[in-house]
Amino acid sequence: MAGISQQTKERSSEASLTENYQGPLVVVTLLFFMWGFITCMNDILIPKLQQVFTLQLWQAMLIQTAFFGAYFIVSLLYFIFSVTKGDPIQKIGYKNGIIVGLIVSAIGCALFFPAASLLSYGFFLLALFILASGITILQIAANPYVTILGPPDGAASRLNLTQALNSLGTTVAPIIGGYLIFEGVNAAQQVGADSVKLPYLGLAGTLLLIAIMIKVAKLPRVEGDEQLTPNADALKYRHLVLGIGCIFAYVGGEVAIGSTLINFFRLPEIAGLEEAEAGHYLAFYWGGAMIGRFFGAVALAQFRNNSMKYVIIAVISAVAFALLYSIYGLEEATIGLGLIALNFVVLLLGGFIPSRTLGFFAATVIGLLLFTCFGTGQVAMWSVIAIGLFNSIMFPTIFTLAIKGLGVHTSQGSSLLVMAIVGGAIIPPVQGLVADLTGNLQLSFLVPMACYLYIVYYGFIGSKVKKVGE
Repeated sequence: MAGISQQTKERSSEASLTENYQGPLVVVTLLFFMWGFITCMNDILIPKLQQVFTLQLWQAMLIQTAFFGAYFIVSLLYFIFSVTKGDPIQKIGYKNGIIVGLIVSAIGCALFFPAASLLSYGFFLLALFILASGITILQIAANPYVTILGPPDGAASRLNLTQALNSLGTTVAPIIGGYLIFEGVNAAQQVGADSVKLPYLGLAGTLLLIAIMIKVAKLPRVEGDEQLTPNADALKYRHLVLGIGCIFAYVGGEVAIGSTLINFFRLPEIAGLEEAEAGHYLAFYWGGAMIGRFFGAVALAQFRNNSMKYVIIAVISAVAFALLYSIYGLEEATIGLGLIALNFVVLLLGGFIPSRTLGFFAATVIGLLLFTCFGTGQVAMWSVIAIGLFNSIMFPTIFTLAIKGLGVHTSQGSSLLVMAIVGGAIIPPVQGLVADLTGNLQLSFLVPMACYLYIVYYGFIGSKVKKVGE
């Protein structure tokens, strides 16, 4: 009877949300922008704190370990609680879960002030852990919430759209963060890590402001089945279990690449850039992910007239070219347009089918990483920048494929997937260690390449909906 009751509730909830989801979706999208901005600020912190504390690269990568390690620990605690006491999100509601996440993240940002004052690397890592703990709660609540704010067939498209705003945050973070921390008013004259104080206090205030906005916003409450008993039934789904590994591989690979780019662009045989200038090209990398996610949102959406997809994609391409031209110049804009064209060709190969598109995108990244590892100069530089475009649809597509068909176990499955973001804590230090031991930063990109090989497998084979043993 519980299953019948749940199906009835799901149908009534979907009908209601289909009519009213646009407003709530806009509000929730703010969250995706903010955690994208905050996450990418780590890429600025790594070279900054590496200089301040005279760290080796693998030690500086502990910034990502502290940040993404929180995803694993908090998600693990959430999962344990859900299988013993019941799903916390089902109990308190998605809206309250989001507010709690924002407040915890704001506390973590505020702790950067005493960390910089005390000039303690350990304190910085603690602040990052608390900050990421709040973002973990946001991820658990917001990702599945987006998938149910509308028709099920459009879930991948909606999550790609919100992730595009996440990528907007990662795009502007290197520019704004790089300016404030490396070039801003008195930044060069400030002692030690003092230049990080103002940016993170600003982030703390912004997060609290968004929490107030969420509190007063009218977000629909999605009710769970009150008769659902605590269990770990989500792990019975094979595509979820394999999806957990895929999220681990994707986040680990993406974060490792992004964390290494500033040091990579500084290499004389690649570009020989200074930190601030390299930060602008790091923004190009994350901007590619944003453009690709807008493409993905359109390509994976349901249109009555499919020709409209091509019109919208053409408009996005034109806008992207104009922006690149205004920021970087004609040469960079032309290269960017060529990479966008390549992205579109691979989308066509994927046939706008989420799982197939994921497989082709991951295969393309492997090819680009080969050029990154063994090329030099502009070829290697633009190859690694292009990876951002093809990373674009991966997280939202993997997430949507992994929770497909979970029903009442969706939020539990979400917590397991968010737990797998710990890949961002493990893979970057491994790449850093390989670079330190071999003395060759380029060859260290073979580490994330292994991650993308698994994503190819999941896209073409592992994402098929099955229960364990089928």
